[in-house]
Amino acid sequence: MKLHNYFRSSASFRVRIALELKGLAYDYLPVHLVKGEHKSEKYAAISASGLVPALETDDGELLSQSMAIIEYLDETHPQPPLLPADALGRARVRALAQLIACEIHPLNNLRVLKYLVRDLKVEEEAKNTWYRHWVRSGLELFEKELARLPAATYCYGDAPTLADCCLVPQIFNGQRFNVDFSGLTRTMAAFEACMRHPAFQKAQPSNCPDNEG
Repeated sequence: MKLHNYFRSSASFRVRIALELKGLAYDYLPVHLVKGEHKSEKYAAISASGLVPALETDDGELLSQSMAIIEYLDETHPQPPLLPADALGRARVRALAQLIACEIHPLNNLRVLKYLVRDLKVEEEAKNTWYRHWVRSGLELFEKELARLPAATYCYGDAPTLADCCLVPQIFNGQRFNVDFSGLTRTMAAFEACMRHPAFQKAQPSNCPDNEG
């Protein structure tokens, strides 16, 4: 498999985690978003949307959107599973994952931040305040959802799931913007458990070949 991704992209990070959790080998193909490589004709032939990540499967198919890619990997390589065996458990995990992927991340991805500064002429600190607000408020909701679930090592249960694949990149990016994580007890406990797991360590941005520090 070939993964077209950017080391700092949260969505790319999610897929790298899933690949590492499943022990799947892949070629790492960097696409530098800041330099605009995702807008090139070459990349357009790979991703119609021009977004990362994009996965080229073993049989030459092209897949986009991190959540769809991870579920594809989970269905084609079911061990270890990233979704619970029961329907209710799968719904719980998907809800947690989507709270991050659909409610928090879209407001703070690179395209949005660039638009705020370039087109709306928002000052740098105001942009950072925007970022911190939406990440913090979203994670507060995430914490409330976790509080309704039984005690667990990870977000849901005692093995990493799709929810953890989404949580860790969001915390990483939040750290870059000095988001306040105080009081998010269950959330940060799950994050810390993940970061003790070798798969999450291998997938983190500092271990990527295109890492810029």
